[in-house]
This record gives sequence, C-alpha cells and structure tokens, in this order.
Amino acid sequence: MRAVVLVGGEGTRLRPLTYAVPKQLLPVAGQPMLERVLAHLARHGVGEAVLSLGYRPDAFMAGYPDALAGGVRLSYAVEPEPLDTAGAIRFAATAAGIEETFVVVNGDVLTDLALGAMVEFHRHSGALATIALSTVDDPSRYGVVVTDSRGQVERFVEKPPPGEAPANHINAGTYVLEPEVLDRIPAGRRVSVERETFPALVASGRLFAMASAAYWLDTGTPEAYLQASFDILGGLRGLPPLPDAREVSAGVWVRGDVSIQGEVGRPSLVCQGGVVEAGASVAGAVVGEGCRVEKGAVLRRSVMLAGSVLCRDASVTDSIVGPGAVVLEGARISSTSIVGPGVRVAAGSVVEGARLAREDG
Repeated sequence: MRAVVLVGGEGTRLRPLTYAVPKQLLPVAGQPMLERVLAHLARHGVGEAVLSLGYRPDAFMAGYPDALAGGVRLSYAVEPEPLDTAGAIRFAATAAGIEETFVVVNGDVLTDLALGAMVEFHRHSGALATIALSTVDDPSRYGVVVTDSRGQVERFVEKPPPGEAPANHINAGTYVLEPEVLDRIPAGRRVSVERETFPALVASGRLFAMASAAYWLDTGTPEAYLQASFDILGGLRGLPPLPDAREVSAGVWVRGDVSIQGEVGRPSLVCQGGVVEAGASVAGAVVGEGCRVEKGAVLRRSVMLAGSVLCRDASVTDSIVGPGAVVLEGARISSTSIVGPGVRVAAGSVVEGARLAREDG
C-alpha cells in the first residue's frame, strides 16, 4: 500500500526550533518524528510514501538522500504554493501517480492505530473515504465527528463549547481514501479536507469513520512535543525507545558511546556522545547527541537537542534546549520555555515560559 504524508506546515507553535528545521524532522526520544511516523506505516504494510512538502522541502531531501526512511521508500511532491490539506493530498497523490486505495497521515501525529484493521473496515463498508477517530476527554478544542452505529459519518461539529459536544470522537488525522476522492478536490487552489472535502462527502453516504483507543498525540505544541518523548521513554508505546538503545539501569537508556558520571533517573535517554558529569542530576529527560550536562547542573522533564550544553549549576525544567544552545552557569529555565538553536543564555538569568531566539535568526 502507498501513503501520502503531509509535512508541509511551518510548525509555528514550535518556533524558534522550526525556523531552520521542519518540525517533522525534530527528534522525539532521539529519533526524527517523521521516521517514527514512517516506521509505523511500514509495520502496517505501507511500502511507499510521497511526502507532501511545502516548508523547507530541501531539508527533507537532504535528510534522506537515498529516499528511504523508517523502512519506507520515499518520493517528494513540492507544492508551488500552499494548497491546504485536501489540495496537498490531491497534488501529492497525482504527482506520485497513485491510482489505488491509499492512506493519508499527518507527519506530526504519533499514533499506534491498527492501520490494517482500518483499511479492512474501509473496504468492507464500501466507503470512498474513512477517517480514523480518537477519543478525548475534552473535544472542545477539536473537530468532532458524529457517526451512526455503522460508522457512517452524519455530520461534523467544529470546536463545540465545553460540555456541549454531541460526541467525544475527533478527527485523528489518518485517512483511507479511494482515488475517486481526488476528482472531488478542485485543482490549483487551497482546499481543506476537513472543512470542504469531507463535509461534501457526507451527502453521498460513503464517508465513514472508525474509532480507536490506540495511542494518539498531535506533537505540534511544546507541551505535546515534550510529552511525546516522555511517553516513549515511559514505555507507553513499547520498549526500547529506540531499536539500538540499551538499558543501563531501570528506565535509563543510552544509545551509542556516552559518559555518565552523575545521577540519571528514570525515565531518561542519553544519546551518542552525551556527557553527564559527576555532580550533575538528570531525571525524566533526553540528553541529545553530543550534549553535555556539567557538574551541579540539573535537568528535569526536559529535552536537550544535539550539541547543547547545560553549564555548571544551571537548571532546566519542563523545557526544550535547542541544538547548539548553551545555558551558562547558574541560569534557571522553566515553565515550557524554548531555547532556540545556538542561543547563549546568560549566566544567572531566570527564564520562565519564554522563547529565546538568536538575534541573527
């Protein structure tokens, strides 16, 4: 089976990390988000995927020069202008020459959905399109999908007021489509699959949806990005967190050659070249490739990306330190802050809930 993977967004909610790197290429527990998405597709029989590109397409091509990732062969479709979700699906599927039933996924959504069961449900129902649904406690932030007992979609309710949702099933961003759906999407303009294409299909009686209790997370916010790593390290999606990671103590994983002299508490991951000096303390965190946590420094519920440094007596809590950033002596970072790539945080400074970017971008 083939898939269209939507990766064209700018990742504005994760800036400044995404000024230079598309969000789907940011690592989640040591592995690029996109590779985790593709590996899930491969486990369910998808052998080829076309990446629908818009923002920084060269980064994807440079990242996978052999056009292979997560066990899936890749091709690329670069939008000449933003086409929104349905427009992007049509453009990418047409560019790849897809003429059979295919899957569509969002490249920033991590899920353990049983994709094979969804495809079987789609074919059995005679649907033109099938939407995966996830169950949430508070659907007021999402688009709610209302179905009958057979799974046929009856209507959509966009972001209903709290307590007034007719159901708690939301669009989970995975679709199974017949190629005929492409003919229903106008070419050459922005078209939303959620607001235009799917509602138009309701009248045909051939739009279905399948609910799933499988793991699902939209990683687009800083809070969710951190949660994605913690979920993986905590074993919520199975262990090991990386195929080549090894467990050196309960809940503490390492990848490659690392140096750990300080305290590392569960669940944590220290990647290739990572250093945790004597007197440092790490817990519930990711120490990325080539990162260093110096004596007296504290890292809690946070992610350090490649080459970043936490200097002596500094602390980072519930935050993200971008690649090549340096948190100087005694600085305090907390409250879902993001330290952008290459930023130097002044010694002794206090950063709470802020986003720090280099002045030169």
